[in-house]
Amino acid sequence: MSRDEMSRDSKKMNLDLERIVFIGRTYSEYLAMFNLYEKELAGRVILDCPAGACSFTAEGNRRGYDILAADIAYQFGPDELELKGVQDLSHAKERLEEARHEYMWDYYGSVEEHQKQREEALALSSEHRRQFPEKYIYAEFPRLPFADQSVDLTLSAHFLFMYADRLSEQFHEESLLELMRITREEIRIFPLVDLSSNRYEALDQLIKLAASKGWVAQEQKTDYRFQRDADSYLKLTRLV
Repeated sequence: MSRDEMSRDSKKMNLDLERIVFIGRTYSEYLAMFNLYEKELAGRVILDCPAGACSFTAEGNRRGYDILAADIAYQFGPDELELKGVQDLSHAKERLEEARHEYMWDYYGSVEEHQKQREEALALSSEHRRQFPEKYIYAEFPRLPFADQSVDLTLSAHFLFMYADRLSEQFHEESLLELMRITREEIRIFPLVDLSSNRYEALDQLIKLAASKGWVAQEQKTDYRFQRDADSYLKLTRLV
């Protein structure tokens, strides 16, 4: 590879990295968002996708659970992603302080506590990825690098449905089909609204699609509150 080609590739990678917002949630936030109990994790292969800077995989594995993380961001190394995450958290805190009235604070209590949990998730996930890189898999919707029914439970947070203005209905359909392909027992997706807190318009169509493939769908309420009207998740259970 020539020096010019290396320079172009480096610029392309930097541009791609700049487009990634690398922020995540903690293990306890995941349990709250998905109404998960630790007894539901035991003895199962679990996938967090997309996982971003979430520490669910790090904290869960340290508790003895078999959890994998997958994300498009994992094309980059843990050091550069952690640096990007620190920058993103700084910008996010500024925006959150300006728009704090748009959120519900029952769970976090304050902007400072919210920021503390985000920083904790980033630090734990980054360190765990350095130690156990095999647990962090580069993956890009709507095609995921996993075998059919290779995981028991898939958790997917803050991606599907949220970006309805940028991701087409076809993309959502293909992504859901892919999650059903790789999952043996159960899928949970949170939340069911877009960034404007509107319920995803094509959700009922996706539920019908899941039913046609042998899955039963339930919209479940969660006690976790932050974004307004983002208080439900979709639980899909394989019947056949």
